[in-house]
Amino acid sequence: MPPVSVEELDGLERTRGAMVDIAFRVRGDGPAIVLLHGTSANHAVWEPVAEALAGSATVICLDQRGHGRSDKPASGYTGKDFAGDVITVLDALGIDRAIVGGHSLGARNAWLVGAAHPERTRAVLAVDYTPYVETAVIDELASRVAAGDRAFSTVGEIEQYLQERYPRMPADAVARRARWGYRRLDDGSWRPLADPAAMAQLIEGLRTPWAEEFAAVAVPMTDLRGADSRIVSEAAWNAAIAARPQDRWVVDPGSDHYVPEENPGLIITELEHLLATTV
Repeated sequence: MPPVSVEELDGLERTRGAMVDIAFRVRGDGPAIVLLHGTSANHAVWEPVAEALAGSATVICLDQRGHGRSDKPASGYTGKDFAGDVITVLDALGIDRAIVGGHSLGARNAWLVGAAHPERTRAVLAVDYTPYVETAVIDELASRVAAGDRAFSTVGEIEQYLQERYPRMPADAVARRARWGYRRLDDGSWRPLADPAAMAQLIEGLRTPWAEEFAAVAVPMTDLRGADSRIVSEAAWNAAIAARPQDRWVVDPGSDHYVPEENPGLIITELEHLLATTV
């Protein structure tokens, strides 16, 4: 198999020649940071973070498989599959090691990269997800994500739907989700780029806790939670602290689950801390 290369696509870069090709955006110069979004989202949720850090880091924001402009295979949505995609992108860019951060699904994938590839990982930032999220929470997540697979008449209708679904999310974050997360069909309607079959599979994959891998991450790790999160309960958070008391544990009192978009300044601060202490 020839080496994986990089090509341009719709204002993004994209691997070419991998088993699953991944779209991503690169900003800045310096030590590498890879950022992974949550279920049904896309790379653009990280734009304010990437812009703020571009002066001191190379920030690589992925559309994870099944999402955005990345490939959407019929199967292959386990944690190991997602973690392997991060290594594919690093290899394509010729990057040896990176800080890997993620939100929700992306947080799970970030710690799996840290556990499976410590030689490629400087540190991990896991935002609002732990191995101890309850089954009922995942059931509710599956219902919410499935309800989002629908047609919209206009971008304005998409933004209204997203604002109702994410009431604390600022308007600019809603606009980025709408801009990068939907495609216009031949009949003029708009539908999500996130593939519904992929969403169902990856949510089923969240039922595997990967707790041993979480505990095994040997690089520095920061864990962050929104105080009003509907995903990470107090019990799930406290169980994670008990498993990794050596980590840096941060709670944002003003956010719910969607900390990267509701309080990007906190994400920036924590990534700057990891840059200062691990690079």
